[in-house]
Amino acid sequence: MSSAEGKHITAPLTDEIIADLKAGDRVFITGVIYTGRDSAHKKLIGLIEEGKDLPFDLKGNILYYVGPTPAMPGQVIGSAGPTTSGRMDAYTPALLDKGLKGMIGKGQRNQEVKDSIKKNKAVYFAAVGGTAALAAKCIKKVEVIAYEELGTEAIRRMEVENFPVIVANDPQGGDLFSEGVEKYKQA
Repeated sequence: MSSAEGKHITAPLTDEIIADLKAGDRVFITGVIYTGRDSAHKKLIGLIEEGKDLPFDLKGNILYYVGPTPAMPGQVIGSAGPTTSGRMDAYTPALLDKGLKGMIGKGQRNQEVKDSIKKNKAVYFAAVGGTAALAAKCIKKVEVIAYEELGTEAIRRMEVENFPVIVANDPQGGDLFSEGVEKYKQA
């Protein structure tokens, strides 16, 4: 569903939802997303290489690159701002090949990840850094589902409502970062 403020989508993602997204679109996500940073990604890839089951089904799901702070009394979660996505680039193509459909983070992705996004008809969303406390207000429920020993880097299942992001890389090859640079050069 689209509105003047942006597109409202539900997670997990379907091919139909993703096909309608273009680089630069403002999007509000409602549904379930998962968290994972460097250490969790390394463990997931280890399981894939060993042919073992993952702690959650990647198919259609979104991974948010975040290491949330502890919740204060009366809160579901502490600050939950995005982590630099490039740190996950080495792991991302394998996860996309296993069915991951979306990622949320900050910063550009390398060419291998952008090619894998196109190949797997996935999407990369950018979240605005510096708004971690505001983003946390969109998170309604949080549960650690794997790697609790990693602390803030544990994998969490989060229920979100109207979580604000921007499409940075779409499945058609659109790239908000490179398009922005080109617009700047032409100005």
